[in-house]
Amino acid sequence: MTGAGPTPVTAALDLRLPDPALDESVRVALAQVEVRLLDAVAQSDRLADDAARHLVLAGGKRVRPMLTLIAGHLGDASRPEILEAAVVVELTHLATLYHDDVMDSAPVRRGAPSAHAVWGNTVAILTGDLLFARASRVVAGLGVEAVQLQAATFERLCLGQLHETVGPGADDDAVDHYLQVLADKTGSLIATSARFGAMFAGCAPDVLDVVAAYGERVGVAFQLADDVIDLASDEATSGKTPGTDLREHVPTLPVLLLQRHVARTGDAESAELLALLDGDLSDDAVLADAVARLAAHPATEQAREEAVRWAREAVAALEVLPPSGAHEALRAYAEAVVARTA
Repeated sequence: MTGAGPTPVTAALDLRLPDPALDESVRVALAQVEVRLLDAVAQSDRLADDAARHLVLAGGKRVRPMLTLIAGHLGDASRPEILEAAVVVELTHLATLYHDDVMDSAPVRRGAPSAHAVWGNTVAILTGDLLFARASRVVAGLGVEAVQLQAATFERLCLGQLHETVGPGADDDAVDHYLQVLADKTGSLIATSARFGAMFAGCAPDVLDVVAAYGERVGVAFQLADDVIDLASDEATSGKTPGTDLREHVPTLPVLLLQRHVARTGDAESAELLALLDGDLSDDAVLADAVARLAAHPATEQAREEAVRWAREAVAALEVLPPSGAHEALRAYAEAVVARTA
């Protein structure tokens, strides 16, 4: 690989783009994003600087800036605004992680202690706010349309978190509610990542709508795949403690599908597992048993199939675009998102 800066951490996505030249271009640009991220989060205050750099230095898959860069190849990929937009979406994502880890009491993020475990909840929340502020400063240099899109995306991120926290209403289907939460919390920012890339590459409005629809579906597929990975992989692979959501009784699709199965069939063994999941999972051994049993239940395989379905719908949304290296790269990206669950 050519280019300066650290090599981006993308192994967890296991993605090599079909066009070698495009693949090299994206990876060189990702290395530049890494350098730019460190510049963007730098603070003159020592504590703020240490806390803001914490998750940047922990690495990550960088799936959002990668998508911005790939979508940029649908047009003029040389425009510098594409790189800045890639920085914006990753800064926004990093900010949400600081907040999410506080709300989920997650002890580990990306293989490192979460920020709230190091500095406490208040510092972690304020650091997330600082990163949102830095993302706003960067996007302000990209024009009014970009600021409006970022603001609309941020609103959906907050609504998704709010609806996840409150949970479904009495008349809501729990699975439908969950999928809408994922569309808001994850799909919205990944859709914006794709739209930014195509927008600053000079693509037509209809192309922007296509890649945004693609991105939202990929985002839902990505989170559904993470639900499965959280049950089927170890901490070294996923970067966070397996079963964190189970321990905090945060609903994921395997759990919701298990609940649906018990309600429809009354299966005693499944009901016993559901009771275990609803109980106290603070003991590591109990949590490990719950994770193993849920991973082996058909509900988890159904969740994996649902992730695959969303990824296929994302690829189908691209069919109106003419064949190109970028088109094939977007297809490969969607397939790689769910291949992690195989």
